[in-house]
Amino acid sequence: MYNWEASRKSLSQWIEGSGPYQDVVFSSRVRLARNLDEYQFPWKLNSDKQKEVVEKIDAVFRNKSTEKEIGKLRTVWLKDLPDIQRKVFVEKHVISPQHADVSGNTAKAVILRDDDVIAIMMNEEDHLRIQVLLPGLQLEQSFDLASKVDNAIENTVPYSFNEKFGYSTTCPTNAGTGLRASVMVHLPGLAMTQQINKVLRAFSQVGLAVRGYYGEGTDAKGNLYQVSNQITLGRSEYDIIGDLSMVTKKLIEQERATRDLLMGKKETEMRLTDRIYRSLGILSHARVINTGEALGLLSELKMGIDMGIIRDIKPRAVNELMVLIRPAFVQYMVGEELSGEERDIARADLIRWYLRQS
Repeated sequence: MYNWEASRKSLSQWIEGSGPYQDVVFSSRVRLARNLDEYQFPWKLNSDKQKEVVEKIDAVFRNKSTEKEIGKLRTVWLKDLPDIQRKVFVEKHVISPQHADVSGNTAKAVILRDDDVIAIMMNEEDHLRIQVLLPGLQLEQSFDLASKVDNAIENTVPYSFNEKFGYSTTCPTNAGTGLRASVMVHLPGLAMTQQINKVLRAFSQVGLAVRGYYGEGTDAKGNLYQVSNQITLGRSEYDIIGDLSMVTKKLIEQERATRDLLMGKKETEMRLTDRIYRSLGILSHARVINTGEALGLLSELKMGIDMGIIRDIKPRAVNELMVLIRPAFVQYMVGEELSGEERDIARADLIRWYLRQS
């Protein structure tokens, strides 16, 4: 019905699922909140001043030595993009939902590397939010690259910084290092055994926040959770990164142990295997499917692939589908706005095509 051949070209590198601990950790992200010293916070600036901020940062990345170190970056003005493409950027985690809303603000921009590993949101809550997003558990690598971007800017444009309180940020909870580190984890085993709420409550007791796919206030559809630090003041960047890495590795152990437990008894092994193959059957033959149902079934299919129950489908195909099936992406690939029913039909067609290709 549709031509899906070009679908993979729109995907970010973090989606490929090739990083360490990829059976549990989808991606690692580091974000640095920064503001320029000579300007007021974005919400106090007029459009012309906000554009000046973008132009100053854009000029930093035209330097050939900077390009050699971190890659070539390009500036995209969000007002110049169709609404559907801004929503695709949100679904790929290139920008936040708040940043995608350009009503009344023509000076929002994002500075991107072609693989989306580096994305700098301009004039969101702060003047800039430097983001590095890598597949699997790669928090240290993400921070190292974000620091290179950060240093390239700070060597040219002075930041607003206080010796006592660190980097000045619009929201006080980001002051200090301005660092927000997070991992996106896939936890179907803990969800199936009804241990997930207990585990997530324990995170809050050690200063970590747990959110859904799009961050604060969103649901964890497809058993995907974002785990991040909450404290940015009074701790070093390496302490924050190290603690989150340590907790994530313990979480990986718990999820893997739960999966092993499910396969360790004949009765639960048969039920789990049946459940996974039923998910594959529905995904392979459904003609109409909504986002929530598709994510739930893909979560179980991914679990089956990662556990070796299903061997003839590549893990990357399911990782990609968990992003491609989202509403904006489906419409973007089709090339037109669709009703809810039309999206559900197109989504089912995309899933069947993808599974045949894998």
